[in-house]
Amino acid sequence: MRMTGKVKNKNKKKSQAAAVWRRLKKNKMAVLGLIILAVIIFFAVFADVFFDYETLVIQQNASLKLQPPSVEHWLGTDEVGRDILARIVHGARISLPVAFATIAIATVVGGLLGAIAGYGSRRVDDVIMRVMDIFLAIPSILLSIALVSAMGTSVTNMMLAISISNIPPFARIVRSAVLTIKNEAARAIGASDKRIILKHILPNCMAPIIVQATLSIAGSILAIASLSFIGLGISPPTPEWGSMVSTGRQYFRAAWWVYAFPGFAI
Repeated sequence: MRMTGKVKNKNKKKSQAAAVWRRLKKNKMAVLGLIILAVIIFFAVFADVFFDYETLVIQQNASLKLQPPSVEHWLGTDEVGRDILARIVHGARISLPVAFATIAIATVVGGLLGAIAGYGSRRVDDVIMRVMDIFLAIPSILLSIALVSAMGTSVTNMMLAISISNIPPFARIVRSAVLTIKNEAARAIGASDKRIILKHILPNCMAPIIVQATLSIAGSILAIASLSFIGLGISPPTPEWGSMVSTGRQYFRAAWWVYAFPGFAI
C-alpha cells in the first residue's frame, strides 16, 4: 500500500509537470523568455571558459580605450580598454545569483510571517501585518537605499536590504492564501500547529508564491543595478551591469556602446 501511494504521487507530479510544460509551450513570449534566461545562465556558468577574468574583465589597456564594436571586441571596449561583452557575461555571475538569493530569502521569511499571521490569533495577525504595511508604505527601492546607507555598502548588506524590501508582498500573499485554505480538519485529528502550517497550508500556497517570486526576481535585478548605479551596490572594478551603465553615461555621445549594451542586458 505504501509503495502504491508513492507511485501515485510520482505519477501525479509527472502529470502536473507535463501540464505546466504544455501550457508554457503555447505562450511564445514565455518560451522566448525561457530561452533568453537559459542562454544568460549558460554563459554565466561558463564565463571563465569564454572570457578570461584577469585579462579581459578587470585589466586596463589604454591602447584599446573606447573602441567600437568589432570582430576582436564584439560589443566594443570601455573607457579603460576592457572588453564590454566579457564584463557583461561575468556581470551575470553576480546579478543573477544575488537576485535569486534575495528573493529566496524574502520568500522564506515572508512566507513564514504570512503563514503565522493567517493561522495565528487576531492579535498576532494585527502586529505582523501592521509592520508589513509600514514597509509597504515605503517604495522598495527607497527602502533598499535607506537600509544600505544605514548598514554600509557591501554585497551582503545590499542582499539583506533588497530581501527586506521584498518580504511584505510575500507575507500578504501567503496570509491571504492561508485564510482561504486553512485546514481545520488537521487540527481535529490532533496535528500540531507547526505540522498544519508546514504540511497542509504552505504546500497549497505554492502557486501564488511561485508567481510572485518569478516577478520579484526581475525587480531584484533592477534594484541591484539601481543601487550599483548610484554607488551603493557592487563597486568597480567588479563587473556589474548597473555600475557599468553609471560609468558609461559620461560617454553618452562619444561612445554609446559603453552604456547601451549593459543597459540592454539589464
